[in-house]
Order: sequence, then C-alpha cells, then structure tokens
Amino acid sequence: MKLAVFATLLATAVAFAPAQNAARTTSLNGFEDALGAQEPLGLFDPLGLLDGADEARFNRLRTVELKHGRIAMLAFVGNLVPRAGIFFPGSIDLNGDSFDSFPPGLAAVFGDDAAPAAGLGQIFLFAGLLELFVMKDVTGEGEFSGDFRNGFDFGWDTFTEQGKLRKRAIELNNGRAAMMGILGLMMHEMIEGNPVVGLFLEY
Repeated sequence: MKLAVFATLLATAVAFAPAQNAARTTSLNGFEDALGAQEPLGLFDPLGLLDGADEARFNRLRTVELKHGRIAMLAFVGNLVPRAGIFFPGSIDLNGDSFDSFPPGLAAVFGDDAAPAAGLGQIFLFAGLLELFVMKDVTGEGEFSGDFRNGFDFGWDTFTEQGKLRKRAIELNNGRAAMMGILGLMMHEMIEGNPVVGLFLEY
C-alpha cells in the first residue's frame, strides 16, 4: 500500500515538473500546427522521432504513417469480411481448393490449415511490386505527402481547399485507428476462443 501511495505521489510530482515539458515543446514548435496534430493530444510524438527534425524528415515520416494506415485499413476490413462468411467464388488454386477452405486472419498464414507457401509468396511479390512501382509519387506531381494519384484525379480537384484538408485528416485518423484495430484483432486471435470477433458474430 505504501509503495502504491509513493508511486502516485511521484507521478504527480513528475506531472508538474516544468523544465522538461518546456524543452520538449520547443523542439516540436515547427510541426505543432501540422495536419493530424489534433485535440486532445496535439502533436503526439512520445518516442521523440521529430526532435531536431527538418521538414524533409517530417514529410518522410508522414508518408510512412499514411502508407501504414492505408495497409492497416485494408487489413482490418480484410480480416472482418471473411469472418462474416464472405469469400470470393471459385477456386484459389489449380487443385480446386475454394477460397473459403482456408481460415481467415493469422491462421491463413500460420498453422495446419494455412494457405500454401507459393500463394503467400505471390501475395508478397504483388505487394512488393506495388511498393516499388505504384504506391509512390511516380510522376513527381504529388501535392502533399502520400499523394500517389500519379496523374489520375479521382475527383480530388472538385473539393475546396478546406474540404481537401478535412479529407486528408479523416484518412490519417482512420489509418491510425486501423493500425490499432488490426493489432487488436491479431492479438485476440491468439487468445483461446478468439473472444472479440467470435463473440461479435454470435450476436
């Protein structure tokens, strides 16, 4: 009990220590108003990746964050859809194995019922080709970090400048949520009984 009280007092004292906080705030001043620095956390950089960073490094980290967020959004939806019983029709290989013959989630990669290694190799190869030749600013005409339109408009120019900022912020936040979401799904899949997704599908 005494140890718990001491830890609480220590945490309170650290929370009101001004010197460290002031130094940290100064190092982030250049990016505090950047897209994605939103309430209640503001510019959240607990690992100090932006300490002393210039604009080029910030843009690089933002591009990586966006790319990981986009992959996580696809992964999250791709994890839930087959659990809902939705699969591609037909066979996944020349042996006549149907798409629903393989389990969803991590079990499709690891375990006795996992997809063949050749199939996983094709997935990694396809992802690598996208990374090298598609998911990048090929034309050099990108307006912002993560702008991979490469000459295709997709209706983007019909939005106002304020609307564009709002859409970008929505994508950024959805990507952040999806990164946490897919990690949560993978963690719970390793727990006996698959308590999260399994329970949801029973209701």
